[in-house]
Amino acid sequence: MAGILIVYASDHDGTGKMARALAQGVETVEGCSATLIRAEEAQAGDVLAADALVLGSPVHMGSMDWRMKKFIDTQCGGLWMGDKVQGKVGAVFACGSGYGGAGAGAELTMLAMLNNLAELGMILVPMTKSSPGYAQGGLQWGAYARAHNPDISPIKGGLPEELTEPARAHGVHIARVAAALAGKEIFG
Repeated sequence: MAGILIVYASDHDGTGKMARALAQGVETVEGCSATLIRAEEAQAGDVLAADALVLGSPVHMGSMDWRMKKFIDTQCGGLWMGDKVQGKVGAVFACGSGYGGAGAGAELTMLAMLNNLAELGMILVPMTKSSPGYAQGGLQWGAYARAHNPDISPIKGGLPEELTEPARAHGVHIARVAAALAGKEIFG
């Protein structure tokens, strides 16, 4: 059984909707389970118990949310010092809203989180361009969605369900990789 931990921060539930969709994708893969935890509640032990760590963040001023950065600094720093998560699977997703096609910094947000996962020695899972919904909300780094209209006005009813399809598809891909690697000693 491969356990996928999804740690996320969310302001207006856009990133939360994406996290739940990604978990739905994970759960469709036989032998895989998803656990969702908000960044401010996640602990190092949660990461140790999982086969994969997926980080999801809203875009704040072109970068990741402060709660996600705090989780990385306070909970993952010790894991890095002890080489505790090398060889586990890592992936990311983001939800933005500012000006620009990807939500004003979604790509930079995902790259920042991927950098931290790479620093931990994790095996990074990108999003493939053949993933369902890729054209509307995918980047090679991971799934993203726009939580607001291009003029930054709120989308009535919040993030539309159809914009979570790329996250669901990415969850399937992450789970397949995690299942294939679960229990294998990657680094000695």
